[in-house]
Parts: sequence; C-alpha cells; structure tokens
Amino acid sequence: MRRLPALTAAAAFAAATLALTACTSVSQEPTGSTDATDGASAEASFDLASISADEEIAALLPAEIADEGTLTVGSDTAYAPAEFIDADGSTPVGFDIDTIQAVGAVLGLDVEIESAAFDGIIPSIGSRYDVGISAFTITDERTAEVNMISYATAGSQFGVGAGNPEGFDPENLCGTTVGVQTATIQDDELTELSQTCEDEGEDAIDVVRYDSQADVTTNLVGGRLEAMYADSPITAYAVEQTSGDVETIGEIRDAAPYGIVVSQDDPELSEAVQAAVQSLIDDGTLAAAFAGWGSQDVVVDEAELNPAE
Repeated sequence: MRRLPALTAAAAFAAATLALTACTSVSQEPTGSTDATDGASAEASFDLASISADEEIAALLPAEIADEGTLTVGSDTAYAPAEFIDADGSTPVGFDIDTIQAVGAVLGLDVEIESAAFDGIIPSIGSRYDVGISAFTITDERTAEVNMISYATAGSQFGVGAGNPEGFDPENLCGTTVGVQTATIQDDELTELSQTCEDEGEDAIDVVRYDSQADVTTNLVGGRLEAMYADSPITAYAVEQTSGDVETIGEIRDAAPYGIVVSQDDPELSEAVQAAVQSLIDDGTLAAAFAGWGSQDVVVDEAELNPAE
C-alpha cells in the first residue's frame, strides 16, 4: 500500500513478496455492468442507534460545525466494501460509511455523504467537504497537504480471473496488463515499478485505469485484464461478490493505515474527529462495524494524527 522507492526491477521483485508495476497513463472507458461489486446489499451495516453523543468530545468541535449540526463528507462511493452504493441505487454503505457515521454520532452531528471522484476529494477538503473518507492510505505526500486520522490498516493484493487463465505471475509484472482505480496507492506503485521495468529494458506494465473499482472488477471478469490490484479488503470482497469469478493471487503486502482526511487549517475539527475515533476503538464499536464486512481485524489500536510512513 505504501509507495516504493525507485529500485531496479530485479531488486524490486526480490525485495517484496509481490512486485508491482505500471507506467503509461492508459485510459479505457468502463465497459459492462458494475454489478460485480456495486450491486451488493448493505446487510452488513450495524445499528447507529446504539451510539450516544459524547458531550466532552463534541465540545471540541469548531463552533461553525457544531452550530450547523452537520458533517459534510466526501467519499468515492465505488470501492466496495469500503464505500459503495447499496442495491437501492442511492444509499451509501460500507465500512468507511459506517465509520464516519459512527464518528458523527459520537460528535452529535448528522452526516451528509457526498459521492465524489477519488482524486477530487483531498483538494476539496475544507471548502466543499468538512472531512473525507475513502480508503485513503496515509502517506507523507498526503499529510503534507491535509491532516489524516488513522482508523484501520490494509495491505494490497492482486486478483485474477478464476483459474488464472492468463497465467499472471505477481513476481513478474513487466509486460502484464493490470487494472486499478485511478489515483489509488496501487496506481502509484505500479507506475513506479513500470518505469523500473523500462529502465531495465523490459516491457512496461500496461496499467489500465478506471474511475470506479467496480469497473476494474467487471473488466477483469470480462477477460479484458490479466489482473486487478487493490487494497486487500477490496480484492477479497470482489472474490465474494463475483461468486468466485475472481480469485486472489500472491500474498498481501505492505500493510499501511487508512486515514480520515481533515483540513490542516481546522485543528479543532481534527482533534474532535481523532477523539471520536479513539472512543469508538476503545469501546469496540469500530471493530463491530468492520466485523459486519468481514474485516474486524484491521482496526487500529490508536487513532493517530498523521502517523509517519
């Protein structure tokens, strides 16, 4: 999940259980149905009614948000099971959605989720959105721009079509065709490793970028990709939602924390969100929320502000 340094191809492949690669900015229109992930039901959601507002934590909020009574959240709702649209076609669901709704409950705020393009959320924090939550891996590059409060960890994992029909080898990525969601950590990693392939005289990785993870999964199932690369919970969920038309390959690598994004110009809100997340960790609520999506073991012990890579 973290960015890799510029290494030779041989060193990169030897240094990791799974090597990554990608380079050219290949664009491809999404094709086919996105039912592979977005059609899932929200059966895993938990009951927010069990969460009471914490007056002491709520007192940390900036006056403007406290008076308005609403937390406006930007999220790319196309990355199941982190965040996606329920089968009703309108309701955001997923473990990130449960997380931020629980944070809002602790703060005594209504939560308004706005669907947004992944790469447009961070630039809009503090203007259009109060906070962002969208399986954002915490990186030094991101914390140079915004505050990030950790709440869970995840690694990265490849997925292939059932039976691996293309014979994809995650330790030999040069010359392969791999689908990713645009602007994710996996996109960054593959881009760096693809350049390494070229520097070593090998074929670049054909990195095919899509606006939604559902489109990545659909095109993998449709045979247009050799593999997909995503956060480990997302790849595992794709296996479940496609009834085995996708299978994981290789080991989970490079676990790193997810972070809720808050403007650096809003230290009061950052402190309030951090305290709310810690409260949900301490009383087991956050683990219970993630358990509904089969990911209870990913919750962190401490909600840290801007942990270093």
